[in-house]
Amino acid sequence: MTNRRFCPMFLGLALVMLLPITAVLGAGGDSDGSSADGLDPIREIIAEGGYVQAIGELESMDKEDPNNANVLNLLGYSHRKQGNADEAFRYYDAALQLEPKHRGANEYLGELYLETDQLGKAEERLAVLDKECFFPCEEFTDLKAAIKEYKTQRGVE
Repeated sequence: MTNRRFCPMFLGLALVMLLPITAVLGAGGDSDGSSADGLDPIREIIAEGGYVQAIGELESMDKEDPNNANVLNLLGYSHRKQGNADEAFRYYDAALQLEPKHRGANEYLGELYLETDQLGKAEERLAVLDKECFFPCEEFTDLKAAIKEYKTQRGVE
């Protein structure tokens, strides 16, 4: 009897101990929230609405390291916030060519699809995030909420 009680308790403890490991692995280099990528100063500029400045700095970084999905994602985001959907699509696509599971690029591309009335494509990005996020991640939750809001505003079920 003791062994049967011990097993579930041990499994629960093991899961709790693994949570920090999964959080670190999940952040990896594929999410725009990773502070290990050296882009925090650019993220601060973006957070303050300095999209033009961010684009200039990110383009320089892209020339030095053209295979950085995080840089490409932030370029897409900054262009999208400037209202330049074509450039945003180009940069998000480039980021996803490098890292198809990039959580930030999938979320932001999904949001851009909503902005351009492409609900089905936004839902495809949500499906990618659903598979990528073992536990619900911020990118999945945010895009899911944006899709729900889009559907509510347009009376779509």
